[in-house]
Parts: sequence; structure tokens; C-alpha cells
Amino acid sequence: MKRSEKAAETETALKAAAKRLFAERGYLNTKITDITAAAGRAAGSFYNHFGGKEDLLEALLADISADSDEAAATEGHKSDFSDPDAVRWHVKAYLDFHRANAATMLAMRQAALVNEDFAEKFAQFGEVQRRDLIGHLAGLDLPAPPEVSVALMYALVDGFVELAPPGLSEEDLTEALTRFVYRGLTGKDY
Repeated sequence: MKRSEKAAETETALKAAAKRLFAERGYLNTKITDITAAAGRAAGSFYNHFGGKEDLLEALLADISADSDEAAATEGHKSDFSDPDAVRWHVKAYLDFHRANAATMLAMRQAALVNEDFAEKFAQFGEVQRRDLIGHLAGLDLPAPPEVSVALMYALVDGFVELAPPGLSEEDLTEALTRFVYRGLTGKDY
């Protein structure tokens, strides 16, 4: 195996171990030595890839951002929220994102509480996502200014994902959120 392949493999293993540990223990209770042990790597190998846990989180944030951009480039993505199918696509994409990244996003929120530099980078990521969604609302007669409408939409979807009744199918969850968000943004049924 080439040195570059081995380095990429180690970085991937460190990221995967960190994500598992963040899910189990949280960001603040996970040490770098925990991450390297869980990845089956020497403690010093971490610093060949990352300057600290915040650098690791920045790499995970970059991965999440790239995944988000890739998802938006897929077939079926529509950006006009006057179309309920566009809302449904975004609700489904967010549900998939949440399931894949909930622990990592919680770790990022925890890191933002204790590290101002990371807090700024995390806020910039959120702002890019918000601006993109605000663009999807063009032309709608919104119930509040676009920034407020997007914040309400995020809060609704995040809250419902956390509090959804057990046993609700993925399809029913997507449909309920789509109908609610669409009606909230447009005032219309579909």
C-alpha cells in the first residue's frame, strides 16, 4: 500500500472512530487518545492529520458540506418551494442528513460552546445552508421575513425529528413534515 493510501485510510479511520465516540460519549467527554485507540492507531498518528479535536471537527464539517453539495446536485432536486415536490425532496434530504450526522452535529454544537474559532466556522456553515434555502423561497408570500421563515422551518423539522412518535414510518414522517412545511410557507394545501 502506498504511503498516501495508508494516510488516507488512517484519516478515514480516525474520523469514523471520532463519530462513533461522539455518539456514545459526546464531544467534550472524548479525548484524542480515545479516538486513536478506537481507530486502532498510534496516539501520535492523530497529529499527522489533525492539530486537535477542533481540526478533526473542521474536517468532518467539510465532509458534511461536500455531502450536502453532492446531494443537491442529484436528480430530483428542485429549488422552487412553491412546488410541494421541492419541499418533499428537501425534507427527505434533511431527514437522511439528520440520521447520518446527528451525533456529529451535536459534537459541533458542543465544540462551538467552548471554542470561539470553531463556533465561527460552524456558524458560517449554517449561514451558507440558510442562504441557500432562502433562495428557494423567492416569490412566495411568506408568513414572516425569509430569514424568520427558514428559522421556523429548521426548528420545526429538527424538533419533530427529535419528538416524533415511535413507530412512525419514514414515509409518514416525510409526508407529515412536507405538508406542514409547505402549508406554513405557502398557506396552501396540496
